[in-house]
Amino acid sequence: MTTLRRIDSLDTIAAADWDALLPPDQPFLAHAFLSALEQTGCVGAGTGWLSAHAVWQRPDGTLAAAMPGWLKQHSRGEYVFDQDWAEASLRAGLPYYPKWLSAVPFSPVTGPRVLGAEEDARALLAALPVHADWHGVAGLHVNFTNAGNDSLFAADPRWLHRHDCQFRWQQRGYAHFDDFLAQLTADRRKKIRQERKRLAAAGLDYVWRQGGDCDAALRAGIYACYANTYHVRGQHPYLTSAFFDRIFQTMPDVVRVLCVERAGELIAMALFLAGSETLYGRYWGALEDVPLLHFEACLYQGIEHAIAGGFRYFDAGAQGEHKLIRGFEPVLTSSWHLLRHRGLHAAVEDFLQRERAGVAGYLQAAGTACPLKAGSPGQHEKSPH
Repeated sequence: MTTLRRIDSLDTIAAADWDALLPPDQPFLAHAFLSALEQTGCVGAGTGWLSAHAVWQRPDGTLAAAMPGWLKQHSRGEYVFDQDWAEASLRAGLPYYPKWLSAVPFSPVTGPRVLGAEEDARALLAALPVHADWHGVAGLHVNFTNAGNDSLFAADPRWLHRHDCQFRWQQRGYAHFDDFLAQLTADRRKKIRQERKRLAAAGLDYVWRQGGDCDAALRAGIYACYANTYHVRGQHPYLTSAFFDRIFQTMPDVVRVLCVERAGELIAMALFLAGSETLYGRYWGALEDVPLLHFEACLYQGIEHAIAGGFRYFDAGAQGEHKLIRGFEPVLTSSWHLLRHRGLHAAVEDFLQRERAGVAGYLQAAGTACPLKAGSPGQHEKSPH
């Protein structure tokens, strides 16, 4: 009989067995990435993220389906913001934590969360809320699901659907960056060129490297840039230097780093992960505050790399309007929520009905504001993410 289990470490699952469940283009769900978070202290005791992965195993013990999951005592590092729900719950004397979350920690990247063939994934999802190992949580939450998973959740009325909006660049037949600019309105094209021209006077070099090409000294410098973006705000970095070292070594062809240098000295970096068809821009950092450098390193250089590398999509992370006016297109994102307390569940359901209407209106307005010219090649093609 196939059984559901909760495991507290990916080390109990062979990397090959876990990765066999993954569809293409999902480096953030790879065993190497998630286990690196566990093994380097990014998640675990003291972080509010305790590993609690759901695995669906056949009678012979082989893995049929799985969900990466975490027991959480807060809502930080998720990018689907439910803090208002938590505050309302606590004011009413109801527990909101611990909650169980299926997501990629600290990264709002869309993809499947229920991994495996559809029949096995559906069985896992049906068993999850009633399984004894999940009875102690006040709610179950699944963030940034893709279209395939959305159909699974939509078929189960226990789950509430939440929408939000992100911005992604799509390849529309561009051979060069100037081809992309040519499809923007004249005003936006002029402003982007002005930004890049102003920054060109700073005397900076942009050097792309794969993870396997970065030695220990360079990795330390890259991490120092990343950590500084938190330190200047008085915050503690989510990720550790050991995590950077680990993924550079275990995912050497997937990790891509744009090193920004002045006279050979590293002053900033943007770290990307390469999927099979999507370039994911995720971590940025700088040791100096150089005006416009963030846009150049994280957006324009990423677009150039996506074009040169044959990527269909460039996902540059959360937040949006600064991407929208630079040619990134609005896309709808999904999350799913199941709250144990019936009254809280009903209140959130009512809220989400109104919020979805607002998000739909925002998405329409954002599409109108996108500076891509009407009739740009493939403009109405739907992103699979």
